[in-house]
Amino acid sequence: MPIHVPITFPRLSEAEMLEVDYDVMKHAFACHRELGRLCDELNYQADLAARLVEAGFDAIVREMPVTVTFCGFEKVYQLDLVVLNRVIYELKTASSITQAHIAQLLNYLLLVGSNRGKIINFRPNSVGSEFVNAPLLPEDRFRYQVRRENWSAPSRLTELVLDLLSDVGAGLEVSLYLQAITWHLGGEEKVDRLLPLRRGITQLAAQRFHLINDSEAFAITAFPFSSMRRQQKHLQTLLDLSPLKSIHWINTTVHDLHLLTLTR
Repeated sequence: MPIHVPITFPRLSEAEMLEVDYDVMKHAFACHRELGRLCDELNYQADLAARLVEAGFDAIVREMPVTVTFCGFEKVYQLDLVVLNRVIYELKTASSITQAHIAQLLNYLLLVGSNRGKIINFRPNSVGSEFVNAPLLPEDRFRYQVRRENWSAPSRLTELVLDLLSDVGAGLEVSLYLQAITWHLGGEEKVDRLLPLRRGITQLAAQRFHLINDSEAFAITAFPFSSMRRQQKHLQTLLDLSPLKSIHWINTTVHDLHLLTLTR
């Protein structure tokens, strides 16, 4: 399997999640009271884990590794705190819980096949928290539709994209797909390049692109299918400002893999 998880996570009902969470949050509040709000994240992680063990929780794992592999590429994620081999808790020390935090935990839930987790934020004056749910079953991420529109990318890129999603499924974070494809195309030093932009005769600054060769780039996004036409206009504008001939656009959502080549 391309996704390696040390344990099998069960699918939890809301009642099962709340039963675990009630006790965890009691200790999270105690942790916040005694450590204050200015410690680094790892201190809250260590303290909360110790409190749960002292309270009799028989399975508490910090920094549980989840490894994604794809034909030699490897990326390791670390789950902050796994309680009773059932619930993932992501611990934060931020001014507030953001969409990026929610997306991170959602990505973890999809990777391991779990459906419920929680973010706990220790930085505010009062502990902040938010439940994150992933109702999709693991097999749902492999039921996406492939749409090709004027797609003329080199066969190497096409094969990489199709094989990668066939192995790990759709709906995961864009950075995972980007890093895997970049690795297979020669690594960041070869692929990740700064190119000059120009508006007419006006020289602008350099812009970062991911190159397949000197004249073609690729871009990976996760926009909803309904907004792709609006986003296409902006990507086309970026292409027209660049010295590139084409950008091969890969847009992936849980339900669709859309492949579109933009040309000057």
